[in-house]
Amino acid sequence: MTKPIKRKSSELLTELLKDPDRKSIFNIVTDLLSLTFYHGSFPRHYFSRYLFKKGRTNIKDYFSNDYLYYKIKPFVNDKEVSNVVENKLYFNFFYSQFGISLPKILMYNHKKVFVIGTKNVEANNTSEFKVLLEDIFKQNPAVESLIIKRTYGSYGGDSVYKFFRYQLTSDAELISMSYTEIIKAGFLFQETVKQHPALNALNPSCLNTIRFDTFIDKNGTIEIMSGFLRMSISNQHVDNISSGGCLVGIDLDTGKLKKDGYSSITKFGVKVLTVHPITNIVFENFNIPYFAQAKQLVIYSARFMPGLRLIGWDVAIGESGPVIIEGNSDYSMQGNDLSYGGYRSNPVFRKILAELNYI
Repeated sequence: MTKPIKRKSSELLTELLKDPDRKSIFNIVTDLLSLTFYHGSFPRHYFSRYLFKKGRTNIKDYFSNDYLYYKIKPFVNDKEVSNVVENKLYFNFFYSQFGISLPKILMYNHKKVFVIGTKNVEANNTSEFKVLLEDIFKQNPAVESLIIKRTYGSYGGDSVYKFFRYQLTSDAELISMSYTEIIKAGFLFQETVKQHPALNALNPSCLNTIRFDTFIDKNGTIEIMSGFLRMSISNQHVDNISSGGCLVGIDLDTGKLKKDGYSSITKFGVKVLTVHPITNIVFENFNIPYFAQAKQLVIYSARFMPGLRLIGWDVAIGESGPVIIEGNSDYSMQGNDLSYGGYRSNPVFRKILAELNYI
């Protein structure tokens, strides 16, 4: 399966009208009018949350997109300390001191200056950049691939590259293209996490990550609000929904996947998935290894940044346990809202609403 192509509005409308699982047009219009009155604006989230599907009766439990971005995060997160998690280099340096499992950084750069260990090296052309990559693989013989991503500001899988050892000799075009992009900003060059065989069987094309979000209440208690698993369903090396991925909610008590998987409606259409389209593995009751340890890890990690009371954590399940890939203080909670089934009914999320006097 190739990278998905964004559908035109007319194509989406046609697909929606033909969807056998949708509500009647009368009920959809009624829903839209009800939510417009309730939120005070047109409910743009109605379709991205699949609220047009039959059986979706708790439509007011889902929040509109603007509601979260402009009201909640500035209230619970101190912007002055957000760089500790938003900058991936700072994040790694800060959290590594607490014995937290993180991907190993093999090199990083600022434009043409690259840092490897204690050395600063300037790469002024593609050939010099290739020599740096060769040095990384030479110094790390067990490493077969690198994840290269923006130090700051890579959202939705944007500006994330995967580079394999064999491509040093077989893909000069990729090296040249990567160099051109990388010297425009700052990037991290990380060892690829080897994921657990169970998750590799579910989807081997990328590192499948769990998105947890934690909240620190007024008493200092740290709780996980929800979790969902992200995976590619189009053989991409990133798992983000906007890049051709799928999310499936997780039962926090059992560590098992829920029944339904959701992708980007503009790229994969209105269908709700129940099996992985490439590996044919059924989502419902799929057991995530080391799930209890993954929960403990994010709760432990959240305590070190009390100025950020709300954090979204991306956690991989490695061969021997969970690994935190990154933390986010300014993250989209649309996936949490969707996979949980309406965040307004989430007991932890309601604590935030209570502080804001929105209940």
